[in-house]
Amino acid sequence: MNTMVSQLFRIALRGMYVIFALMMVMAAPAQVTQGKPLSRVQARSRAQALGVLGRDLFHDARLSASGHMACSSCHDDAHAFAPANNLPVQYGGPDMHRQGHRAVPSLMYLQDVPQFAEHFFDSEDEADESPDNGPTGGLTWDGRVDTARGQGEIPLLSPYEMANTSRRAVLRRALAAGYGPRLDALALIPADDRFGLIVEALATYQQESGLFYPYTSKYDAVLAGRARLSPQEAWGRDLFERVDKGNCASCHVSQTGHDGTPPQFTDYGLIALGVPRNYAIGLNANPAYFDLGLCGPDRTDLSDHPEYCGLFRTPSLRNVATRHVFFHNGVIHSLRQAVAFYVLRDVRPQMWYPTGPDGRVRIYDDLPVRFHPNINMDPPFGPRPGNQPALSDDEIDAVVAFLGTLTDGYVRPVGDVVIKR
Repeated sequence: MNTMVSQLFRIALRGMYVIFALMMVMAAPAQVTQGKPLSRVQARSRAQALGVLGRDLFHDARLSASGHMACSSCHDDAHAFAPANNLPVQYGGPDMHRQGHRAVPSLMYLQDVPQFAEHFFDSEDEADESPDNGPTGGLTWDGRVDTARGQGEIPLLSPYEMANTSRRAVLRRALAAGYGPRLDALALIPADDRFGLIVEALATYQQESGLFYPYTSKYDAVLAGRARLSPQEAWGRDLFERVDKGNCASCHVSQTGHDGTPPQFTDYGLIALGVPRNYAIGLNANPAYFDLGLCGPDRTDLSDHPEYCGLFRTPSLRNVATRHVFFHNGVIHSLRQAVAFYVLRDVRPQMWYPTGPDGRVRIYDDLPVRFHPNINMDPPFGPRPGNQPALSDDEIDAVVAFLGTLTDGYVRPVGDVVIKR
C-alpha cells in the first residue's frame, strides 16, 4: 500500500510540475513577438515542459496511422531503448503488416555523435597530421541525419513504421489526441511550426541523461574505482583491446577520453563488415535487391560513390548484451555469435555464408561482388596463419563476459570490497 501511495504521489507531483512549467512558458509568446528573448527561467521551464511532452509523445501510439505503433514500440524503455523482441526487423505501416529492412538500433548514447563528414580527422588542428578516418558520424545506420530532430522525423513519416503520409497528418493526429493546448503553450510565436514542436519535444526528451546516457554500467563503476572486473572480464577486456587478438577497440573505443569523458565504445565511423544476407527480410527475396548502406537505398546523396557501398555506422557497444539481434540486418541473434563472426568470418566462411551449386562458398553474399573491395580486412578479419582464428572459444567467451559489463544499472554486490591502489 505504501508503494502505491508513493507512486500516486509521484504521478500527482509530476502533473503539478507540468502545469507549472506550462504556465511559465505561456507568458513567452508575447515577449518573443516583441523581439525579446526568453528569460533564463522561462527557457529552462520551456525545455523541461518540452521534455515531458516528448516523453508522452514517445509513448503514444495515436501518432501512427495504424494507431498501434509508438516510438516506444521499437525503442523499449526496459531494453536500452531498442526492441524488446528478437525479430531481425520490425513491422509497422498503416496495418502493422509492412516489414522494415533494417534492424532497429538503440537510442542510447547518441549525445556525442558528430555530424556526418566524408573525411573525418581526430584533430581540428590544421597542422596535425592525423589520418583521414573517412566517412564518420551522423545518426541512423547510414548517417543521413545529423540531429535528434531529424532522426525523430524519420519513423513518423516512414511507410513501414508510423506511416503518416505528411507532416500535416502527424499534426492532425497529435491534435486529435489532445496535444493542441500543450503545443500552443510551447510555441514561441503564434505562427510557430507545430510539427517542428513535436519533433523538438521528442528530441528534448532524448536528452534526458538519466535515461539515455546514464553511465551506470559495471565498467563505469570500475573506471570510477567503485568496482572491479572478474578475472574473466579482465581477460576479456585485454583481448578486446589487443591488436593481435580481438582488435575490437580499433572501432569500439574503450579508453577514457583525454578530457576524462567515459568511453563511448564507438569511433562513429562507417564500415563494411560483409555480414551474411538475411533471408528473413522480405526484400531480400529479390536477388537484385541490396541494402548498400551509405550509398542507398535510404540515403541518396552519395549514390555515386561506389567506394561507400556496404558501409554502415559503427554503433556503441554500451548495453550490447541486452540486444536480441545484431548488425544492420539483424541476421545474428546472440552476442556470442556476433563476436564469433568477427573472428571466424574469413577462416570459417562456410559457417556464415551459403554454398553455391558449384560447391563454392558465396562469401559476402549481401553485397554485390564489385563492392567486395570495400569490406574491412583489418584484424581479426582476413587470412590468418595456418587458418587459425584470432580468438579461441574460451577467449570469445571472455570477450562476451567483458561486454556484459557495459550494461547500465549495475549494483555492486553486498560485501564486495574494492581495494584502491
